[in-house]
Amino acid sequence: LWFCVKLPISVRVEINLLLMAVTGLALVTRLYGIHFPRAVVFDEVYYGQFLSLYMKQVFFIDESGPPFGHMVLALGAYLGGFDGNFVWNRIGAEYTSNVPVWSLRVIPAFAGSFCIPLAYLLVVELGYSHFSALGACMLLLMENSLIVQSRFMLLESVLIFFLLLAVLSYLHFHKARNSSFRWFWLMICGVSCACGIGVKYMGMFTYFLLLGLTAVHTWQLIGDRTLSHVIVVQVLVRFLALVVLPVIMYIGFFYVHLTLLYRSGPHDQMMSSAFQASLEGGLARITQGQPLDVALGSQVTLRTVSSKPVPCWLHSHKVNYPIRYENGRGSSHQQQVTCYPFKDVNNWWIIKDPGRHTLVVSSPPRPVRHGDIIQLLHGMTSRYLNTHDVAAPMSPHSQEVSGYIDFNVSMPAQNLWRVDIVNRESDREIWKTILSEVRLVHVNTSAVLKVLDGSP
Repeated sequence: LWFCVKLPISVRVEINLLLMAVTGLALVTRLYGIHFPRAVVFDEVYYGQFLSLYMKQVFFIDESGPPFGHMVLALGAYLGGFDGNFVWNRIGAEYTSNVPVWSLRVIPAFAGSFCIPLAYLLVVELGYSHFSALGACMLLLMENSLIVQSRFMLLESVLIFFLLLAVLSYLHFHKARNSSFRWFWLMICGVSCACGIGVKYMGMFTYFLLLGLTAVHTWQLIGDRTLSHVIVVQVLVRFLALVVLPVIMYIGFFYVHLTLLYRSGPHDQMMSSAFQASLEGGLARITQGQPLDVALGSQVTLRTVSSKPVPCWLHSHKVNYPIRYENGRGSSHQQQVTCYPFKDVNNWWIIKDPGRHTLVVSSPPRPVRHGDIIQLLHGMTSRYLNTHDVAAPMSPHSQEVSGYIDFNVSMPAQNLWRVDIVNRESDREIWKTILSEVRLVHVNTSAVLKVLDGSP
């Protein structure tokens, strides 16, 4: 028995000629000739340095913003085959033949182009006519600053694109109450907010605006008795889409950033020693094969845990404090001990047992444990780390830290220190290289060695 069923199929296509026209004009004004000039323009000298580091997978930190925007630009560089071998040292430097200028600038150009149709749709979604929307997007289309920002390797057009998409998506979600795509638009809003914040922290303002609108609309929803059986689900979905999802994505940007950049770079010293040891070619190469436990007789460098004012190492050199400072205050005139922000041979100290004269590691080694009393001998000048009741040069309310010199002036050595392992798991925890956070407490005065105003 053969039979057939005839299913009526209808397809309805709506073409907005105005929207297509402004989109075409936006693409032309933003994409045409973007490879000119073939020279570094404005902040391309800034972002280009990060692109080179991405291409070489060298670790860096941009203190001014999160990494997602840099990764967007790096995607264009990667697709264009950029090898990272260009020196971004000055504005106006001509690009060499190995720099794919078009690829570096194309993603911001596309983002700037699509801002125009997004603005058109946003005005329509707000309830205005199509001709009003045309007038609004034409103002954006012909705005010189937006055109210029879109045609170079900058992040402003990318930021504006994600923020416009976030607002438009939320308006679609709020107005399409009976649409099956309603929750899809809410998810797009959350993703766009995360991307906007990931490009620049300025995106937080739009994000907070949308969170405020969501709170108002959710409060109105709670008062609707006809929806009492689904209110909990509605609130939960909003929270997941606009709070949980953006947070996860924001953390994910840093995860991808750190996964891609696994080689040692110029910003290593801003990170902890444990992190530096995880990078290829940096501290990991230096510490390879070294013992994990700090023992009596070990030669060590001591780096501050805090990054303020800057990460630095306990340092000394063959220069004494002045007998009297400019303000008339006196000092011990002993050897200076400072906090030095660079790796140097004068950063090395020897962990010494106060009860023995030997300066070498015994066999078997005697590991330093929490609560042990030690001395720290400066490797280059053989001066013991010392402190006493003399005002520090930069912080008069604190004690001076010095390398002890016996001037035979009734100022005895006070160079015993107790080792406190802050992040220990037991009371007899061994001092571990890289991993342990150690606090040195002066035995005579109970003062703690720390950094104040750039000096110990």
